[in-house]
Amino acid sequence: MNLFSDIRTLVIDSLNAMVADGAIPGGLDFANVTVEPPRDPLHGDMATNAAMVLAKPAGAKPRDIAEALAARLSDDPRVSSAEVAGPGFLNLRLDNAVWQSLPKAILSSGVAYGKSGMGQGRRVNVEYVSANPTGPLHVGHTRGAVFGDALASLLAYAGFDVTREYYINDGGAQVDVLARSVYLRYLEAHGQEVAFVDGTYPGDYLIPVGEALRDKVGDAYVGQPEDVWLEEVRDFATDAMMLLIRADLGMLGVEMDMFFSEKSLYGTGLIEAAIDSLKDKGLIYRGVLEPPKGKKPEDWEPREQTLFKSTEHGDDVDRPIMKSDGSWTYFAPDIAYHYDKVQRGYDLLIDVFGADHGGYVKRMKAAVSALSDGRTPLDIKLTQLVKLFKNGEPFKMSKRAGTFVTLRDVVEQVGPDVTRFHMLTRKNDAPLDFDFDKVLEQSKDNPVFYVQYANARVHSVLRKAVEAGVTVDDATLAGVDLSGMTHDSELAVARKLAEWPRLVEIAARTNEPHRVAFYLYELASDLHALYNKGNDVPELRFLQEGNTDATQAKIALARAVSVVISAGLGILGVTPVEEMR
Repeated sequence: MNLFSDIRTLVIDSLNAMVADGAIPGGLDFANVTVEPPRDPLHGDMATNAAMVLAKPAGAKPRDIAEALAARLSDDPRVSSAEVAGPGFLNLRLDNAVWQSLPKAILSSGVAYGKSGMGQGRRVNVEYVSANPTGPLHVGHTRGAVFGDALASLLAYAGFDVTREYYINDGGAQVDVLARSVYLRYLEAHGQEVAFVDGTYPGDYLIPVGEALRDKVGDAYVGQPEDVWLEEVRDFATDAMMLLIRADLGMLGVEMDMFFSEKSLYGTGLIEAAIDSLKDKGLIYRGVLEPPKGKKPEDWEPREQTLFKSTEHGDDVDRPIMKSDGSWTYFAPDIAYHYDKVQRGYDLLIDVFGADHGGYVKRMKAAVSALSDGRTPLDIKLTQLVKLFKNGEPFKMSKRAGTFVTLRDVVEQVGPDVTRFHMLTRKNDAPLDFDFDKVLEQSKDNPVFYVQYANARVHSVLRKAVEAGVTVDDATLAGVDLSGMTHDSELAVARKLAEWPRLVEIAARTNEPHRVAFYLYELASDLHALYNKGNDVPELRFLQEGNTDATQAKIALARAVSVVISAGLGILGVTPVEEMR
């Protein structure tokens, strides 16, 4: 049940009837006609822009169309009034019976209430985290992991067929550095003193890896030149780091459907196939680029390179794909990786990158556009930095990783649910402050607590009702009479519940899972306001002593809130709590 969609259908049907009657001309495009909450709740329950968007193509005054449409809409029993405002906006008030029917629909559907068929089973690949396999995940990766995972869940809830994917950056020079660092720990495990020079990874997390390598090969590599051990140690170290990364992700409840190795692109013809695809389209050429911005001609050495004509697909400049020595640039395997995704037949690609990849957006979008002939959209979401605080002061924990605060440090401090929810309390491209004290604070200012408290409060009421001998299972509550639900505070909760299916579709359409967290906070606020109102207005209390029917009716609305909160938290990957301790 999507009430906003239902009323929009009513508006479209009414417009078609106006066409049939000759009130407006035929052939009008209704695609931009919307029904949404009014900016000011005092103006009504819903508002439609139909008259405003149709006036010009219809050759009529907006207000004339609005008045004619209002008359037709008022004939529907769901609409108690349709009022024209300003130049032609149309504000609708719905009959109380509409709001009174919502809890039944929600309790009958369970957490499926709000699920959408919008995605129509289209295949979406969401690539996120994709950290270099050189160490444990840090707090920045944590935000990307949470965002990507919540986005994938949101899209699945909205009817898409989603693949969660991790791209293992194991083909570059950084894995050679990892291998050399592990080799130092390996020598250390044999009792030798070692020094970590600049460019190596000194973190303690490599100590057990070096010891494990010693246990596997004994002293076979001690004193041996690099060409003897580098390849095997590189593979051994990469596998060990991926085990560590998978464990870190597991702490957050993140499970990938697929891990794709960059290394698998080399020596297999995959890069060559991707570049040949672009070459066949006339997009690969030999040329000389202009000096980069800020570089003077005398500071720039022009040289002929193999270039991808990315400007033909929206990029600012063409991009090199091959170095002067004949080796591939970093961009080439990324092209090949996305070529592989396109070949796998996805309808939509989404990449979640860190803020430092901002300069990569246009070139990557250009590559996918070219590879797919514009058929496969690529949306790139950048996650901004996370600043850590404790009691309002910048905070640094023990850096077991050697150079940064790890995901594991954060989760061990506050738990996975708090971590996940708080990482979604800001839009992905806005900086995020993470205060270890505030995220655990039990107050309205802490959205994690406030939403969980609303769910726990409902379950507390359910337990008390059972103790009083009142039947409160969902099937029973779905059948109770809610005609007495007429107070403004109760109707406010129902109106907010009605927004959930619409919110899901908007969040999925824009790839913005933070909207779910925001909505849950607003819904929890309305529930708490209703609960507190009962302190002054006894007839609003969820437990109506001596009146089973009234108690069940009150609890039906509260339980509907709990169902939607559980569905929303499920999208965010957070476990709803039924009791606060």
